Amino acid sequence: MKKYNVAVVGAGLVGKKMVEVLLERNFPISNLKVLATRERDEMIAGRHFQIRKTDDASFDGVDFAFFAGTEGEKGASVEFGWKAVEKGAIVIDNGGDFRMDPNVPLVIPEVNAEHLKRHKGFIANPNCSTIIMLMAVAPLHTKYRAKRIIVSTYQAVSGTGSKALEELENQLHQFEKGQKVTFQVYPHRILFNVIPHIGNISHEFPGYYTEEVKMILETRKILDRSDILISATCVRVPVFNGHSEAITVQFETTPDINECREILKSSKGVKLLDEPENAKYPLPLEVSGKDDVYVGRLRKNPALDNAIDMWVVGDNIKKGAAQNAVQIAEAMIEMNLV
Repeated sequence: MKKYNVAVVGAGLVGKKMVEVLLERNFPISNLKVLATRERDEMIAGRHFQIRKTDDASFDGVDFAFFAGTEGEKGASVEFGWKAVEKGAIVIDNGGDFRMDPNVPLVIPEVNAEHLKRHKGFIANPNCSTIIMLMAVAPLHTKYRAKRIIVSTYQAVSGTGSKALEELENQLHQFEKGQKVTFQVYPHRILFNVIPHIGNISHEFPGYYTEEVKMILETRKILDRSDILISATCVRVPVFNGHSEAITVQFETTPDINECREILKSSKGVKLLDEPENAKYPLPLEVSGKDDVYVGRLRKNPALDNAIDMWVVGDNIKKGAAQNAVQIAEAMIEMNLV
């Protein structure tokens, strides 16, 4: 098998997870280097890496460049992404800067791998919440044609990065010691709280935050359905890792619940855990670290025609970011697009 020179840009939570996933999935690597804003030595996935400062020359001879991205901020791909493409690299970007660019495919390999055929050297990874939702919705959409999605998310602090993880842990220690609970990362304390605020206020959708708008627009692009009606409410919860979503989907035709279960059972990357009578359903504590997206609480919606409800949980740093990016590269190799 041909091997590839790989660069990972970013050494935060997602960048480190990208390195870990590349190694655990035995991606065909000839050379692997990690790039960031400054040089340093770090242990990642049990291996020593000399992290190098990113510059234009960093992408000489690189076949795949994975940009870890930073949600809510301009990522390194803005400065270096297309330059890397010009040097012959295929860029897979986890940041949000190019997701809605018509020249950039937005891909979940299990859902719309065919969009990779349109690539111009640059592919975007969807938002973690969108990936987790569509892993469950898309197989059912193929059968019944979704026309409306209403989703509420319960998103872990790892989605904000390592500083948010530290803040939640520090707040727990402060509470235990009877100290004043302080906060900086979020506009309110997250410990024992939920915050219905992820991203910035949207100008395009009044009253919505940008995380919610991402779920709307990205879903339409991935499914090639500009007419699908979507409403999202995204909430930050005091969970370290793993995003949960309560999803209602209304279809054009009547879904059969038993058939829905069978479709999800046979869908790649999806696990059905749906025994509510035995208190068995997906939990972020148990799904964290897993490759698959888990679905439970599958039931007919009594308020809408042709609609179902479900509870979906996935690891937002793994499948919701790093793993999906690596799977894009794997799909491109398999489809002879490299």
